[in-house]
Amino acid sequence: MTLHLGDVVPDFEQNSSIGQINFYEWAGDSWTVLFSHPADFTPVCTTELGLTSKLKSEFDKRNVKAIGLSVDSADSHIEWIKDIEETQCTTVSFPIIADADRKIANLFDMIHPNQSDTMTVRSLFIIDPQKKVRLIITYPMSTGRNFKEVLRVIDALQLTDNYSVATPGNWCDGDDVIIPLTIQDEETIKQKYPKGYSAPRPYLRITPQPNK
Repeated sequence: MTLHLGDVVPDFEQNSSIGQINFYEWAGDSWTVLFSHPADFTPVCTTELGLTSKLKSEFDKRNVKAIGLSVDSADSHIEWIKDIEETQCTTVSFPIIADADRKIANLFDMIHPNQSDTMTVRSLFIIDPQKKVRLIITYPMSTGRNFKEVLRVIDALQLTDNYSVATPGNWCDGDDVIIPLTIQDEETIKQKYPKGYSAPRPYLRITPQPNK
């Protein structure tokens, strides 16, 4: 199965480091970051799960839950978590899905045969409370993810869901934003963007972030 942006992710039930999980029930009305790892007890993955644990307060502020996945057993995950906590000086407070049968990896198209027939690539999905895919990033197995970018994208998605704006390249929370081309009526613009805007080109209209 191949998921695209805007698709509703499939529900599933699977064992994990915290026991059996029903994905929809576990996610509830939160945003979700679901990210896969090639295998337990691997160096890049260990650092990534440590970074995710350290960002718990940042995820909580954004109503985001994190959940990992690796094609190993729940018992293996539990042993690996001990290593993660000791080497990365953190507490792993999110579950890691046990996917030894590769059911979820295949459901989310996480195995790329030209990389490996058995191990997942570093796939990351941002899923909104309606269970729709909002972002897909796939890294090669050798390259660790940038979790600051994950937070930045969540900020942008949540902002653009709540306001009629788009975010420019390298945007971070607090920066100016862009008025979409779908909005052309000047009266509407005045109502929606009371802080005003500048327009270096007719199609490029820049306005302060509306909730700042």
